[in-house]
Amino acid sequence: MDLGLVLILLLMGAVGGFMAGLLGIGGGMILVPFITLIFSAQGFPEEAIIHMAVATSLGVILFTSMSSVRAHHRHGAVLWPVALLLAPGILLGAWCGPWIAKQMSSAGQALLFSIFLTFSATQMLLAKKAAPAEGVAQRGLPGNAAMFGAGGVIGLVAGLVGAGGGFLSIPFMTWRNVKIHNAVATSAALGFPIALAGTLSNIYYGWNTPDLPRYSLGFVYMPALLVIAAASVTLAPLGARTAHKLPVHTLRKIFAIVLYCLAAYMLRKAIGT
Repeated sequence: MDLGLVLILLLMGAVGGFMAGLLGIGGGMILVPFITLIFSAQGFPEEAIIHMAVATSLGVILFTSMSSVRAHHRHGAVLWPVALLLAPGILLGAWCGPWIAKQMSSAGQALLFSIFLTFSATQMLLAKKAAPAEGVAQRGLPGNAAMFGAGGVIGLVAGLVGAGGGFLSIPFMTWRNVKIHNAVATSAALGFPIALAGTLSNIYYGWNTPDLPRYSLGFVYMPALLVIAAASVTLAPLGARTAHKLPVHTLRKIFAIVLYCLAAYMLRKAIGT
């Protein structure tokens, strides 16, 4: 990679890492479209580009989540019992997501990601504090089986699109009367099992794929992963600290606009593939 490309990847990692810490989103929503753009410019095999972008994004989240969750843990915000209840389902779902993605065409994956970005952006714009329940017991966290199922859905979708799962786990937890700061912090912790299972699954299912670029580990492109992760790990704690100091409503609106633009790009990619 030339110096210009390295600098672009570092900038991507910095922005993704900061947003991961700030909003508990894992950074994948930003990373996947931009990695797709870069891999396309590098002339990577067209049918493998989005698979590789998703896989590389999950590999980055593996590092980002560890950096982000440490900062949230110092504030005592991570609800570890909740994370442990969701983790088994998340591991299973995140392993299955890349297998499903492999059965899809590149255009299908791009369309799926465009829909996902549009949904996430709209969710951010319309997000309101959950209305208080009449009693915590009436809308507290469900039992173990339901938590496993919820984790499975979160992991499956996250593994499909290469994101950290915060777009589903945060609304789920706040709806169940978990305070927003705790939901964001716990979502950051859930990013690790999502990324671990998703990355290993993408390595396994992409292992024998022909014509992948040099230095690919399955669908994971290691040079991009290492450069982006270096910047992400540095900026994620700053984002986490900021989340505990500033209201994020304005930032959510700005971020939503960015997501709509990225959704338009991925839709164009789907139509043009």
